[in-house]
Amino acid sequence: MKHALILFLFASSLVAGEFPPVGSAAPGFPELESYRGKWVVLYFYPKDFTSGCTLQAHNFQRDQPKYEERNAVVVGVSVDSEESHKDFCAKEGLSFKLVSDPDASISKAYNSVAEYQGKMYSSRNTFLIDPKGNLVRVFEKAKPATNSEEVLAALDALER
Repeated sequence: MKHALILFLFASSLVAGEFPPVGSAAPGFPELESYRGKWVVLYFYPKDFTSGCTLQAHNFQRDQPKYEERNAVVVGVSVDSEESHKDFCAKEGLSFKLVSDPDASISKAYNSVAEYQGKMYSSRNTFLIDPKGNLVRVFEKAKPATNSEEVLAALDALER
């Protein structure tokens, strides 16, 4: 069941609408505001403790020193509870921030929400936000195995 859900969420289309436009101010939420002055890698994912989400999180964790070198922070968002995030971080050794979005309001603001069997989940999209708070890149339907490397490459290209 978990695998079918993740495959559905990965392949499903987004709820009607578009991503916030590149070049515009990124939709705000309290945790995002605390990172002004840094690059922010804001990634949305469906569910804690699932294989794809765990792989994606491990890769972002593995690359934490590279993000620090680039004055960047990683922030993950899903509809899971704060308690689930706390347990996920503890079990998987994650040191970056996971934000609980139980009403999917943040996910909706970034058009990164999917519905499955009447329940809302965050869709796997990643957004790169510059130190001024502007959206500079969207990674639609990000692949868990390569998302971190793609974001690092984009950061390097933008800083040239």
